[in-house]
Amino acid sequence: MQKADFWIESLQLAPHPEGGYYRETYRSEGLYPFTDATAFNGPRTYATAIHYLLQGKDCSKLHKIHSDELWFFHAGHPLKVHIFPGSGKASNFTLGLAPDQGHIVQGVVPAESWFGASLATPEDEHYALVSCVVAPGFDFRDFAFADRTTLQKKFPRHTELIERLT
Repeated sequence: MQKADFWIESLQLAPHPEGGYYRETYRSEGLYPFTDATAFNGPRTYATAIHYLLQGKDCSKLHKIHSDELWFFHAGHPLKVHIFPGSGKASNFTLGLAPDQGHIVQGVVPAESWFGASLATPEDEHYALVSCVVAPGFDFRDFAFADRTTLQKKFPRHTELIERLT
């Protein structure tokens, strides 16, 4: 198995503000106008895609966007994606290559959900390489980090996890 540094260098990944490493690999040319009063407040591309890598104890800090986000597993160790929706119960899925252990190779985070990710077994040499597709396309204007205290009050059973991912 390749090491994380191999993928970071080969795929020309750069540090991501939420944690880990990424590189945008696709941005559609077409645009949704979103001229009315929507969450997007202006045009957005049809879709975007990135490579994304987490290693060791790194995590994707809890954040939300206005679009659905699809996650696809490629290499490394299982990655757990944690979801805290606007209403309803917290949930998660584990990306990986062992369906007999509950892993899936593709998962989705619904729009407007707080979400973050971490390795299922955060050991120093472990990493996960995934791709994420966002539709309508990702724009940093749609990105917000979670407020730890607010989320902990809403999901008190997950206080420790929220602490770790914020």
